[in-house]
Amino acid sequence: MLGLVLVVVLGAAVLLGNALAQRLGVAPPVVLLFVGALLGLVPAVRQTQLPPEVVLLLFLPVLLYWESLTTSMREIRTNLRSIVLLSTVLVILTAWTVAFAGHWLGLPWGPAWVLGAAVAPTDATAVGALAGSLPRRQITVLRAESLVNDGTALVIYGLTVGLTVGEEHLTLPHVGARFLLAYGGGAAMGAAVAWVNMNLRRRLDDPLLGNLVMILAPFTAYLIAELIQASGVLAVVVSGLIMAQVAPSLIRAEHRRQAMAFWPLATFIINGALFALVGVELQYAIRHLSRFDLKHALIAVGVVSAVLVVARFAFLFASAYLIRAIDRRPQQQLRRISHRARTVSGFAGFRGAVSLAVALSVPETLASGQPFPDRSFIVFVTSGVIVVTLVVQGLLLPGVVRWARLPQDTSVEEEQLLAETTATEEAVKALPQLAAQLGTGPKVMEWLRQEYEAHLATVRARSAGSDDDPVLLHNRHYTDLRLALIAHKRATVVRLRDEQRIDDTVLRRLQAALDNEEVRLAGREQAE
Repeated sequence: MLGLVLVVVLGAAVLLGNALAQRLGVAPPVVLLFVGALLGLVPAVRQTQLPPEVVLLLFLPVLLYWESLTTSMREIRTNLRSIVLLSTVLVILTAWTVAFAGHWLGLPWGPAWVLGAAVAPTDATAVGALAGSLPRRQITVLRAESLVNDGTALVIYGLTVGLTVGEEHLTLPHVGARFLLAYGGGAAMGAAVAWVNMNLRRRLDDPLLGNLVMILAPFTAYLIAELIQASGVLAVVVSGLIMAQVAPSLIRAEHRRQAMAFWPLATFIINGALFALVGVELQYAIRHLSRFDLKHALIAVGVVSAVLVVARFAFLFASAYLIRAIDRRPQQQLRRISHRARTVSGFAGFRGAVSLAVALSVPETLASGQPFPDRSFIVFVTSGVIVVTLVVQGLLLPGVVRWARLPQDTSVEEEQLLAETTATEEAVKALPQLAAQLGTGPKVMEWLRQEYEAHLATVRARSAGSDDDPVLLHNRHYTDLRLALIAHKRATVVRLRDEQRIDDTVLRRLQAALDNEEVRLAGREQAE
């Protein structure tokens, strides 16, 4: 019964948090954290602790896979060097600086490094939720960094926990082999799972079966990679990036439509639940600290949060100047961004559920049977750092973006108009040949030609940017009338069902067809 209570409570928390965020004009993760903290006061929820396996093995693969499927591979290739540096060198540097700060605060070196590994990676879901208004290039770099840096942090975490527990030995060849296996093995497993996924999707006509393969893909990639001690994170990301490139020409329309209905809702619920659970976990961590330890831990939260910001800013600016000194090619100069844009990237280093899962994964005891030193302290500081980065940096980011005066990014809209225009022009040119191949009559061909040319005129008018264009006004009136007719048809079908003249099965079939037509027309209206 407790499980059902948690499902209902978390669902209500996600609903309430997002509704309040929309009303207050605040990023949803900020509100969800406070809602989660209030949930932690409820006795039934208070006794519940989030198992780390739920995040690492259940939630994380789904979220990473969807982020990989919806990111820009072209921007990743263009900014590959920055992404690699941010997701590897910066993570190691951050873990080291936090470990140094933790040791200065009184932690032994082993637990200090564990804390550093926990808070070093930025969180892809937090970045997507809080930094979505940034230009495409910047948000792509931040998302790609967050996708890959989890793998680096988990390798550091595995080494430091193993050393502290007494199961690992630290030598340069051993560390190098761990990183090589993590990245090489993870990428290989991701590519292998993507290959199997592609071949299965080619052979499956049923949309339900095809999308079941899609759901299994991230879990399979993560599981196989972890079994060989490679990076499950990188396996999921590589598998998702490959499928994002081949899916448009491989996956059928009905498969894609079903997937686009499921994945955004699933990831929305999981994201919201995770942010709420971070707030719940903070309450749990507080109860496991004495008053003196709590005061010490609060100081540590402030120190570690400051160290994270300073380390990120220092790396972003130092690496930029170093690259400029080494690489003076003209194409490199074109990729440079302003100091203000770099400041925005510095403020966008949010931590999230992955950091909490890493902290919760710390074992209870050492190999000797003694308790793992300062485990509760690590969990609390990690939870506190997540709250500080999400709340403080999340609330400051919109102001920083306004201060930065970043140029408006219209590249997506421009490229969409280019694609629509080119695709429609080439379709009109191919119309006679396709009609001849299919044996289509001249009246049907002429009707289609007029429809496509009308659409082409609308796209061209939209690209001109004039809202008063007669073509756009005509298209808007046409769309409004079609939508009104659909509403009338729907009311008629419902009336026939209520009069017992048609069955509910017939109603659902007709309603699905009307819904598809309405969504298509509504999307067309929004494009204007």
